[in-house]
Amino acid sequence: MSPAARPLFSIAVGVVVERRKAGSPWVDFVWRGVAVLPDEPATRPWTVLREQDGTTLFYAGRATVDLYPSETARYRDNLASGNPSVWIVLSPSEAAPPYAVAAVTADPAEGEGFTEAADNLVEAVPMPEVLREAIESFVAEHHVEREFVKRKRRRADPEALARREHEGGQE
Repeated sequence: MSPAARPLFSIAVGVVVERRKAGSPWVDFVWRGVAVLPDEPATRPWTVLREQDGTTLFYAGRATVDLYPSETARYRDNLASGNPSVWIVLSPSEAAPPYAVAAVTADPAEGEGFTEAADNLVEAVPMPEVLREAIESFVAEHHVEREFVKRKRRRADPEALARREHEGGQE
C-alpha cells in the first residue's frame, strides 16, 4: 500500500442499525443504517438497544471515518451543504446478522461509489456535531485549492480508421 493511500486521520465511531418488520411476503425485515455515534460505546456489536412496534435498533459495531488530504474539497462541500452527512455502508454477511458494517465515510462521492455494488445498503445519516467539528478542523488544516484545468480537445484524424498498406505491399 502506498503512503498516499493511507488516511492521514481516522475517527472512531459507533454505528446504529435499524431492523424493521417488512410488509412483504418475500422479505421478513428491512435493514438500514440510522445513526453514527461520535464515540464507540462499551458494548458488543449487534447488541439490541431498543425494541418497539416491530422495529429493533442495534449497535452494529465500530467503524472509522478515514480522512485523506486529497479529498478535502469533497468534505468541504459536504459540510457546506447545510445538512452534513456521513454514509453508512452495510454489506451482506453469510452469518447472522445478515449485514456487517463495511464502512462509514464523510466523502459524498465515496458514499455514492459504494452504491455500485448492488448488495450494499448505503444510507446517508446526519453527521454528529463532534464529527463535523473534527472534519472542519481537518479541512482547514489540509485543504489546498486546486485550479480546474479544462482539457483541450484534439482535432479528429479522418485517416485514423482508413485502410493502410503494409510495408511489404501485401496485406
